[in-house]
Amino acid sequence: MTDAKISIETISDKRGRARFVDVGRAFAAKTPNSVPQLRSEQLELVNPDKNPFFGHARAQFFIAHRGGHPVGRISAHIDDLALNMPAEQGFGPGTGMFGYFDAEDKDVTDILIETAETWLRDHGMTRIVGPISLSIWEEPGLLVQGQNHPPMIMMGHHPAEYAGWIEAAGYARAKTLYTYDLDITKEFNPLIRRIVKSGERNDRINVRPVRKDRWDEEADIILSILNDAWSDNWGFVPFTPDEVAYAGKKLKTIIHEDLNMIAEVDGKPVAFMLTFPDINDALTRIDGKLFPFGWLHMLRWLKKPRGSGMRVPLMGVLKEMHNSRLASQLAFMMISYIRVHATGQFESTRGELGWVLDDNQGMVAIAEMIDSEINREYAIYEKPLAS
Repeated sequence: MTDAKISIETISDKRGRARFVDVGRAFAAKTPNSVPQLRSEQLELVNPDKNPFFGHARAQFFIAHRGGHPVGRISAHIDDLALNMPAEQGFGPGTGMFGYFDAEDKDVTDILIETAETWLRDHGMTRIVGPISLSIWEEPGLLVQGQNHPPMIMMGHHPAEYAGWIEAAGYARAKTLYTYDLDITKEFNPLIRRIVKSGERNDRINVRPVRKDRWDEEADIILSILNDAWSDNWGFVPFTPDEVAYAGKKLKTIIHEDLNMIAEVDGKPVAFMLTFPDINDALTRIDGKLFPFGWLHMLRWLKKPRGSGMRVPLMGVLKEMHNSRLASQLAFMMISYIRVHATGQFESTRGELGWVLDDNQGMVAIAEMIDSEINREYAIYEKPLAS
């Protein structure tokens, strides 16, 4: 196959975005252990009129064709908030991104990546990182280890050969993200149980479930802590008020109060931990289709996701408490309470933590202390863009 046989379609309208989404769905359908997602949700993420990410970002979508058939896709995007972050935190001035990458082979990969690089270079970018689809808060990274089992909610899944094709295009790994697998039927070790009991005797500490009847207020608390707690992390981009409202509305349907905790010290919210039942369990059963009868199964699952895996995608402690004994104590208390509720109320047996940055020593230490093991590894790549 030669490059001359590959053409690139530049997406410019609603129908094009639908084709872009459907190309990704076709690749996912033939990738072992991939989980079919709801098409309506995928369409919304790439719609500038629906996704508030576009309030501070620009994106261009491309589809590769060969012989009249789609053989790959890619996005190129620029996040103005990311441009304003310090360069040492991963993004910074001149840094554009690519995402939503799928390709039939290396030839297609080369053309797609060259197309994304050209678009970013033409828009003044001097460096490219990815894959990040589209926001760092959505599906960051390329799966490089862990293809032998399905992903949990809001985690990407990619064929093993993608890594080699991207690296052959001149990309080096900028950051590694881990997810950790945990058997939640097992009691935590005696040390952690003592730490939790000590916290329960401390009158200054109150660890409580979120309240769904005032969810908008709770979401504001959680995301304000998140913006503070993660502000020095690699890849951090702050949530905007519109994104806070959007995320809160989206998350409400999968929030169960006893699976999500806010920790208070002296009456002030200082930490949180979110836990989502793995909706991929339900999506697998309905093949990602709500009609004709998938919606009924989904409603039942949302009400009581019995036996589903549980993923902790986000937790945070205010920066003023980082590296303190109290911070880790609050984390262990929240994890412990959530484990009890997940196994008791929902009959869950498995949990997953992450993603976790490979150099986040605090979170890595917590994951190791509760005897969890790395089960998936994601890579974010980078490359300078020559002028």
